[in-house]
Amino acid sequence: MGSAARAVAAALVVLALASVATAQMESCNDELPPALVANYSGLACQPVWNNFVLRYHQDKNNVLRVVLSAMYSTGWVGMGFSRDGLMIGSSAMVGWMGKKGLPHIRQFALRGKTSSKVVVDRGFLVSNDHDHTVVVQQAKIYVAFQLRFSYRLTHQHIIMAFGNSIPVKNKLTRHQGKTSFTFDFTTGRASVDGSFPYGLRRAHGALNLFAWGVLMPIGAILARYFRRMDPLWFYLHVGLQFVGFIIGLAGVVAGVALYNKIQADIPAHRGLGIFVLFLGILQVLAFFLRPNVDSKYRKYWNWYHHWAGRLALFFAAVNIVLGIHVGGADNSWKIGYGFNLAVILAAVIALEFMLWTRWSKNSAATPTY
Repeated sequence: MGSAARAVAAALVVLALASVATAQMESCNDELPPALVANYSGLACQPVWNNFVLRYHQDKNNVLRVVLSAMYSTGWVGMGFSRDGLMIGSSAMVGWMGKKGLPHIRQFALRGKTSSKVVVDRGFLVSNDHDHTVVVQQAKIYVAFQLRFSYRLTHQHIIMAFGNSIPVKNKLTRHQGKTSFTFDFTTGRASVDGSFPYGLRRAHGALNLFAWGVLMPIGAILARYFRRMDPLWFYLHVGLQFVGFIIGLAGVVAGVALYNKIQADIPAHRGLGIFVLFLGILQVLAFFLRPNVDSKYRKYWNWYHHWAGRLALFFAAVNIVLGIHVGGADNSWKIGYGFNLAVILAAVIALEFMLWTRWSKNSAATPTY
């Protein structure tokens, strides 16, 4: 990208951030609903995430008054307090409007990723139920509550989330969006939560994308379309696939470490990853079990090797897209991998056309005289 293009992109980003910041400041200037004015006026205000706005104040007795507001149509909105920045082990105040139009706000103990481990009326937050209020006004929900702490809050790990489905019998549905950050209740500043293993997540994604999304497809292309460069194609194919497998294995190790750290409940991504790794191991074993060219088993080995490799690359591509989605990657990952995939597909189509053209010429019947 040239300097002019970078300058234009930077200007667009600045304008977008400026518009978001303006919209957020307008949210802080909005007046509280009348039902909240008596107990929740005079709070500090800070936009924290998307359209979420946090109003807060803690008094000399370490009582924290909070009003969390966000755009709302249905579902639930929650704010969690964590000791280590992770969801598991934290406690959250969650508010919603029921199907009959009645307000609900309850504390939940977040003991795991499944609904059964999100337990209502449990947690380490100390509060009085009569201090809790939920108000919906002008397409916004206001979740108001008061908490008593044994110490004065300064830097606190905060988790925010929302779901689109109304809880039934106090069972929270899976969230549609969430974030975690550290909030300084003395200065009102929010910062990226350093306890979340962002580096590990990036390593897991980058290693697997480079291995399964770049190196191995190139190795497969060499094996199918460049056999006339014998034996160079074979050494390049084996070398690229072996290096790709080692890098992909490192990505799997990073993924296992990431799972042990955050216990992410994404069975589809994890299951596909295990399946692709299994196919990759079979391909490595196939290299050592390769029969001679004149062996009667060679055609079966060829069939197995070719189709197992194709399946591995196909499901790896699906899993990369799924990983980018569930990992909440920014647009640079999506655009980068999308461009890479487009280039590979275009190259395969062009080379396949050339291969079939060459085959058709070679198989043409010899003219008779």
